[in-house]
Parts: sequence; C-alpha cells; structure tokens
Amino acid sequence: MLVDMKRWFRDLTLNVILRMVAGKRYCGGGADAEETRRCHRVLREFFELAGVFVAADAMPYLGWLDIGGCEKRMKKTAEEMDGIVGGWLAEHREKEYSGKNQKPEDFMDVMLSVVQSAELQAQYDADTIIKATCLVLISGGSDTTTVMLVWALSLLLNNRRVLKKAQEELDKHVGRERRVQDSDISNLVYLNAIVKETLRLYPAGPIGGTREFTEDSHVGGYHVPKGTWLIVNLWKLQRDPNVWADDPLEFRPERFLSRGKNVDVKGHDFELIPFGAGRRICPGVNLGLQMLHLVLANLLHAFELSTVCDEMVDMSESAGLTNMKATPLDVLVAPRLYPTLYV
Repeated sequence: MLVDMKRWFRDLTLNVILRMVAGKRYCGGGADAEETRRCHRVLREFFELAGVFVAADAMPYLGWLDIGGCEKRMKKTAEEMDGIVGGWLAEHREKEYSGKNQKPEDFMDVMLSVVQSAELQAQYDADTIIKATCLVLISGGSDTTTVMLVWALSLLLNNRRVLKKAQEELDKHVGRERRVQDSDISNLVYLNAIVKETLRLYPAGPIGGTREFTEDSHVGGYHVPKGTWLIVNLWKLQRDPNVWADDPLEFRPERFLSRGKNVDVKGHDFELIPFGAGRRICPGVNLGLQMLHLVLANLLHAFELSTVCDEMVDMSESAGLTNMKATPLDVLVAPRLYPTLYV
C-alpha cells in the first residue's frame, strides 16, 4: 500500500498534541476533517511566515509598503489561529458551566481552573493568556515532531543497510509476537543512534531561537554590546567538519556507538544541540524524543518500508522556521508481523 507519510506523521503528531492541550482528536470525515485541514494549513503557514525575511525588519521605514504581502498574510494567519483556539476555549467554558467537567481533562481545562482561582497581575486578560499558551504548545509540539519523523524515515529509506539493521535490533529485543512498548526503548541502542544522527543532520529548527546579550561581552576577540541578538546556526554547527571529522555530511548512526556514544541531545554537549541548551532549552524535548523513538520503533517493527521502484528519496529542504522536507514522502508499506497484532 502506498502511503503519504508526511501527511500521516502530521496527522499523528497533531492529534497527540491536540488531545493533550484541548481534548481534541481529529479523524474521519465531516466537520472534523474540515477543521483538521484548517488547523494543518494555518500551522504550516505560521511556520513558513516565521522563517520569511521581511524587509521592514531590517529597514523599518519600508513597513508601510508591505513588500511581498507578508504582513498581510501574517495578520490573516494570526486571526485564523486565534479563531480556532477561541472556539475550543468557548467549548471548554460551556462544559464547565454545564457541570459536564467534574475534573480537568486536558491542558486547557487546567489553565481555566488556574486563571479563575488566581489573581492575575498581567497586562493581558485571562482568555488571551490561555489562548496564547495553548498556541505555543500546539505550534511547538506538532510541526517540529513531524519534521523529525519525516527526515528520519527519509534517511532510512536512502540507507537500506541502516534500516535493516534497526529492524534486526527490534526483532532481537522485541520479537514478532508483540508490539513495541515504551519499556523496550532503552534496549534499542542502534535506534537511539539513528535518532541522534537524524537530529544532527536535520534539526527541526535549523536556526536556533534568538537570544539577547544582557550585558556587554567579549566573544572571540569581538566586543558585543548589551542588547545584541544572538542566533545560532545549528544546521552548520552540527555539520562542521572541525567538530564531526568523520564524513560529517554522511548519515552514519555508528558514530554514536563509538567515540560519540556519550554525546547527548539535551544541551549538555554543544556539538549537538538540536533542542537548544541552558535555561531556554526547548521545554518539550522529552515529549519530542519520546514520540520520535516510539513512533519510529513501532513503524520499523510493524512494517516493511520501501519507495516506489526503490528510487532514492528527494532530500530537498524547504524555507521556514522549521526544516520541513520540500517534497512528498510516498512510501510502500507492507505488514511484517502477525495479522492479529494490527487489530
């Protein structure tokens, strides 16, 4: 069966994060399918626009021209995102007033209970705070995980030896009589190396989040005044031949089984910081890694995967805040376990 894996990963990750944040799960047809497509489109536009160069950012006096129409698109996207989350918030308030919610079921319920019981000392109203917080979680938790999964599978399809080795490890530690469980992940050493190598070559956010110098500093012989913005090029750093001496552009998970076996992705080793580092590290790092390991392990364990006519996967990257694969990822999928395990 031919499957559009970009769409499948996108639906999966969005469903997971929406279930946690707003108690939503989109599947099937009808109104839910339409709202799902709207969510996908708005989130994709958000990440695309966040990575677009706007002339007015460098030359503010050109702002009134809105060259390229980016500002107009940004405002429209923001209004749509606000409308979607505003609708969810209204549903949650209605359930609360009707007495249907006996206890918090998702993050939005928790936020409602907190803001109603606390004295807010903020410049924004409670609804704005709830909507903004939920949007941050949704935008940060869905698209980035999709990006990581798409690149991981693309790399494996272009490196069949690695894919087969990962499946052999799964067969050894899990077998073919049951499905992968969370407790199995710690035993899958080679799969963990695949995840690290994917994050090294294709970090979800190739340009790390901006930082600001809080005081005058000297870096590499240069004077950096207070207030200067710092942007780290993770894509370049993690492919630097001075750091990764052994074929830095080659997909080779084995590098994390030998000299790099102790290299961590959680900000402790600055040669590999796909989630950032320090106090401003991505707060969803643990959730993202857990999803990446579990989804990838279950997919490789349960299915034989290949491309049409065994063609190489196009690895073109798209512009934007996140490093999404530019072209579709159509994969031939066939079961490799007992039929009863797919029920």
